[in-house]
Amino acid sequence: MTVGPRQRLDGDPRPAADGRRARWTEHRRARREELVAAAVEAVRAAGPGFAVDDVARAAGVSKTVIYRYFTDKDELVDAVLERISSAVLLPRLLGELAAERRDDVERLRAVIAAFVLLVEDEPELYRFAYASAGRAGRPDLVAATEREVAGALAALLGERLAAAGRPTGAVTTWAYGVVGMVQLAAHWWSGTREVPAAELVEQLTALAAGGLVGLLPPA
Repeated sequence: MTVGPRQRLDGDPRPAADGRRARWTEHRRARREELVAAAVEAVRAAGPGFAVDDVARAAGVSKTVIYRYFTDKDELVDAVLERISSAVLLPRLLGELAAERRDDVERLRAVIAAFVLLVEDEPELYRFAYASAGRAGRPDLVAATEREVAGALAALLGERLAAAGRPTGAVTTWAYGVVGMVQLAAHWWSGTREVPAAELVEQLTALAAGGLVGLLPPA
């Protein structure tokens, strides 16, 4: 019996090439993830002005290898921004927002502290995210993070109000107001550091709580 080039000896009607293709796809995915991790480290070291050469050095490869997995630097930047969002920004912020707290003020304080400490702990990643915002035709990490966090906060506010039989129409406005306030103040603080981080957290918590606590029913 002659076995054709795409016929499997074990009787499986699927071509043997499918397995090789799947392994190659997984290899490319894993290799790309490794290069994105190296790019994140390059941003941490070099800041928003990092070069593809910095990524190549961090990964221990040539620039040619980088461009086998990314068509250009813009695509690499997009991948780094997505990694920052999914692995650094959103887990901290959404995790604190979802965590059980003693009261509304404590929950606000925890979320605000998470963002301020992120700016303090990862200054170059933060600067990179802002420097990359608004690129024509490219994903905007800052705007996407705003939507995620404001949406989660609006959902929590809406649940509280609905449970008390009160109108929920203003929750999105309130959520974006809080997120925008914290973000803009933290952005100003990132360049001035006029007050200690802990004091900034308390100041922002007082302002946010002063507005929301009076608008929400008791927990």
